[in-house]
Amino acid sequence: MIDDETIAAYNNQVDAYSDLTGSAPQDPHLAPFAAQVKPGGHILDLGCGPAREAAEFRSRGFTVDPVDASPEMVRLANETHNIGARLASFDDIDETDAYDGVWANFSLLHAPAADFPRHLSALHRALKPGGHFHIAMKLGTASARDRLGRHYTYYSQSELSDHLSQAGFVIEETTTGEIKGLAGDIEPWIALRARKQPV
Repeated sequence: MIDDETIAAYNNQVDAYSDLTGSAPQDPHLAPFAAQVKPGGHILDLGCGPAREAAEFRSRGFTVDPVDASPEMVRLANETHNIGARLASFDDIDETDAYDGVWANFSLLHAPAADFPRHLSALHRALKPGGHFHIAMKLGTASARDRLGRHYTYYSQSELSDHLSQAGFVIEETTTGEIKGLAGDIEPWIALRARKQPV
């Protein structure tokens, strides 16, 4: 289910979000993830925002499918990078064996807890055998809205690891840290790189 308040927050903050992400260093997980994905492979950028990372994947020779549920983010992504970003929610991911990599960088944290296992299973199905999955989330418990009105669901490291394992992923690397987000708060995060087992 799409949370209208979360989408409205991104639509209203599109320029501020673009400034925040555009001035940040490149995500340290991008290069290691790209190094694992099949050269020239197909990458789904789930929740692409302004598509800065999708554009970087494209520059490295990958075919990218950038999607976002915010119309304003999709507009900005295409105006900035001419990258073919398309409007889609987590529920719209219904492919089978379509991608060599899925990049879900601080996007699935907006999914309701009840829907999260279903989304992970859909992403596992969308990956080709042997494909790689990157997911970054905020650490914590329960769910809440930030001061901008965005809905977040928080997990502990063990909960998130269990969810990925139950969806069929094999976790290969886990890192944690802290980040200052659009709402101005410094919060702990976790990133996991996982793999769909080859046939």
